[in-house]
Order: sequence, then structure tokens, then C-alpha cells
Amino acid sequence: MRKIPLLSGQEVVKIFKRLGWEVARHRGSHIILVKEGNIATLSVPNHHEVARGTLRSLIARAGLSVDEFLNEIR
Repeated sequence: MRKIPLLSGQEVVKIFKRLGWEVARHRGSHIILVKEGNIATLSVPNHHEVARGTLRSLIARAGLSVDEFLNEIR
């Protein structure tokens, strides 16, 4: 398993959008993502750097492996 890089909240949202997630709303310092057919919602902190543990938790909630997520980074 590769190491998760430090990414900004906006970068994380862009990657999840490539994976089929859509922005449902943006309230305060968090961006809420939803995906058709998925009961989970993702609350991405819109910070300069998203903590690696938080990102790992978001990836798991999305039903992805870390490698699947990292393959979408360009």
C-alpha cells in the first residue's frame, strides 16, 4: 500500500468527482459529497491540508481502497 499524500480539501473533492461523487452542498468549512446508489455521504473538510487519517476514513466510507483512490491522482 502506498503512502497517502497530503492534499487540500479542494484536491480531494476533485478526485472524488472523477470517481462519480457530486457536490451536494458546501456549508462552513466542509463540502458534502453524494453519489447515486450510495447511502453514504462524504464530508470533506475544506482545509489547506486534509489529515491523512481523515482522508483514509473518507476513502473507506466511499467503498474504495487507498490504491484505487491514489490511481486517480494526476
